[in-house]
Amino acid sequence: MADLLWDDVSCFFDPDLMGSLPDVRVPDASVEDWQSVLDLVVERGWKCQYSEGEMVLAVPRAADVLARSADAECPGLRVWPAVDVLAIFRFHADDEIDFDVDLRELQGQERLDVFCGFLGETGRRLGKPVLMDPEGSYGHPVLGFDVDADQVVLLAEPRVR
Repeated sequence: MADLLWDDVSCFFDPDLMGSLPDVRVPDASVEDWQSVLDLVVERGWKCQYSEGEMVLAVPRAADVLARSADAECPGLRVWPAVDVLAIFRFHADDEIDFDVDLRELQGQERLDVFCGFLGETGRRLGKPVLMDPEGSYGHPVLGFDVDADQVVLLAEPRVR
């Protein structure tokens, strides 16, 4: 059974309404949570690529990445939970896990199911909510993984054009 139905939530995946790169985040995180995400990527066998600037490197331990100097370039981890579905993690801070997805890649029920599955696996591993805010609207989540419900739920009323 799908967490969400495309017909009910398609407005939240409209790049014109939401921005093409909404912010997905896990608040109240820790270095250990970051490491759990890195471990999950490996355990699930998701294709990934870690980089610092233009240099592609082996995926390091989270503690090493998050201990870099303040003036160092922000590293990124590209994760493909499915073909043509990309999440880009940015190591901005140890107290919040954040990543971007491209809504143009998340069109239709099949892709929505992949996305919800990715949020669910991440949230279950961490025991924390995983929230999606419209691009540029930090702190106003429209949907997310709810730990108590053990599924992705709507957190806002669908928008109407």
